[in-house]
Amino acid sequence: MASTTTTDLTALAQAARSAAHQLLSASTATRNAVLADLASRLDQHRADIVKGNAVDLEAARLAVSRGELSEATFKRLDVAGPDGAKLDTLIEGLHDVVKLDDPLNQVTLARQLDSGLDLYRVTCPIGVLLIIFEARPEVVVQISSLAIKSGNAVILKGGKEATHTLRTLHTHVQASLVASGLPAACVQLIEGRDAVAGLLSLDRYIDLVIPRGSASLVRHIKDNTRIPVLGHADGICSVFLDASADPALAARVVVDSKTQYPAACNAAETLLVHADVVSTTFATVARALLATGVILACDPTTLPVARAAAVEAGIPKPDSAVIPAIPADYDTEFLDFKMAVRSVASLEAAMAHIHEHGSGHTEVILTEDAARANTFLRGVDAAGAYWNASSRFADGFRYGFGAEIGVSTNKTHARGPVGLEGLVIYKYRVHGHGHVVADYGPGKKAYTHAEIEVPSDLQRAFRGE
Repeated sequence: MASTTTTDLTALAQAARSAAHQLLSASTATRNAVLADLASRLDQHRADIVKGNAVDLEAARLAVSRGELSEATFKRLDVAGPDGAKLDTLIEGLHDVVKLDDPLNQVTLARQLDSGLDLYRVTCPIGVLLIIFEARPEVVVQISSLAIKSGNAVILKGGKEATHTLRTLHTHVQASLVASGLPAACVQLIEGRDAVAGLLSLDRYIDLVIPRGSASLVRHIKDNTRIPVLGHADGICSVFLDASADPALAARVVVDSKTQYPAACNAAETLLVHADVVSTTFATVARALLATGVILACDPTTLPVARAAAVEAGIPKPDSAVIPAIPADYDTEFLDFKMAVRSVASLEAAMAHIHEHGSGHTEVILTEDAARANTFLRGVDAAGAYWNASSRFADGFRYGFGAEIGVSTNKTHARGPVGLEGLVIYKYRVHGHGHVVADYGPGKKAYTHAEIEVPSDLQRAFRGE
């Protein structure tokens, strides 16, 4: 692993920049070969990966018992999951990224400026990424796959809780790079907070920082670098139970949004209930949530209904399962089996609550009224707006991106789950025949500014074929 001295960190960043330049000219086939080889290596070395992960999990269990680590973080550390399902998904994600179209050297604009003078806007990599994440060791593979496919070099910094797993996975990533003739420095792994602090000052070599983790981590990164930052601080996602929501559908979607994986940033944290259905549809949804072990923190209007639902469902200690909400609950990312509940008088009130307390991640409306649904979808200010679907769909893999580099709530070129398209920018190419600006102006030549087709041979030339 890299030293945290300024000299060594600068050398590491320079190596990443050099590797990025080599990736610029790497063919689609070469970049895909790295990912295919990595998928094979992960499959062949499952036992080693699980063994390294077991060391981290054992240390994490002790940390949880001492109150030094949350249960939510512990769950995120498991790289294999039940029966190896998470590892299967990770490998499947690599194959999916291979199948995706190459995002590089795509012509997004072609315009004739004058006869024989043509302008092309062509996609290209960002360059060097610094990605900082907490707890999730599988992120090493997911991020590496997207970075390599999109032609970007990447420097990774994971949480210390996953050290052994990160090292094991990173070793396989670099082995696959070298096996395909690319430098190992395309993907580098660093350890220690001092290393992060040093790299955040190297805006000469690093083009984009993507922090994945807690709100405090994202704020710290944004406050301590001149490098552009892409990310989100919290995942405070809300579900609005509208007056016309189907009770069975609502119960199914809310339970999935909250409990399918509560430690994820796209898990629902707040349930907003239209005042007209507090005693009816909400009671059905409350029973379903309570049956899965969710603690409901309710406002005064929904509290008695939720407690009655707990009693009816035979929930032990209903006063502990349904508790009065405090104001901070509506601004909290619980990442656990707990949900804040509030009654609202109207659709507009629900949207106002979301704009006041939400984080701009993903918001859901449950309704049978298409007009009201579209009002919500148009008007809610978030990276994802869903109608009658679980917030847990806010994920690059589920969107068909193969994987995701992270989730952005920024209002920039990339928003929501960031896949390959979010990791490319563009350059303008101008093809001329001795044209000069002095020939244009009043009384001289005029620009034609005509849209043109890109011949297939030129498209192949752009891709280096």
